[in-house]
Amino acid sequence: MNMRLGLPEENFAHATDLIHAAMVAKPDVLVLPETWNTGFFPKENLLQLSDTDGEMMKTRIGALAKQHHVNIVAGSVSNERDGKVFNTAMVFDRSGACIAGYDKTHLFSPMGEDDYYTPGDHLCRFSLDGIRCGIVICYDIRFPELVRSLALQGIDVLFVVSQWPKERIYHLRSLTTARAIENQMFVVCCNSCGTAGGTVYGGNSAVIDPLGKILTLAGETEVIVSANLNMQTLDQIRGSIPVFRDRRPELYQH
Repeated sequence: MNMRLGLPEENFAHATDLIHAAMVAKPDVLVLPETWNTGFFPKENLLQLSDTDGEMMKTRIGALAKQHHVNIVAGSVSNERDGKVFNTAMVFDRSGACIAGYDKTHLFSPMGEDDYYTPGDHLCRFSLDGIRCGIVICYDIRFPELVRSLALQGIDVLFVVSQWPKERIYHLRSLTTARAIENQMFVVCCNSCGTAGGTVYGGNSAVIDPLGKILTLAGETEVIVSANLNMQTLDQIRGSIPVFRDRRPELYQH
């Protein structure tokens, strides 16, 4: 998704159009990128531009999930709670209910995110149609211990929602592939594109299987892509290379 910096009403309208368009493929799950309501991120009036306790997300995106009877991993939004701004991801099931919320735990200090946003304090797991899932946001993917913690809690699909710059897009592709291989899970990454605040974002959204094979890969411009996840392959892959059985956690330092 290409979004407009600091224009949440326009971005909500655009996201709505994209969701309607994506339903042509009759998907089970739709995914949006990071902070798509404000872009990443307006330093002036951020508090005023942010969603308020996720109300717009729950009202508008929840209604679309119910209307289309589709699960929506609704990316993240700049979200105000109790006078603080969080980078908050939300997940909606087919009934439109918000079944999970996650505040980004690792804030990107090189761009000053930690000066404007408040970090979260919990991991996030949820189920979609009986499939065990987790979610991280952008910079989080650089912290393998976070994803491994989710893997040890038993997830099969990791959603990564991001606004990753074009100049470091190779890092995103490498890190998401590594997380898929080392944790033997599917990784679904939705990244933004376009320019916001002088930063060019790199697109390259991807779905990666547990062996590191890219099932679909977007380009650098706005596009809707899709892939099918064959969940039956997980047991075979995990049985043939039993990394979790062969772990030596007594040797690892925190």
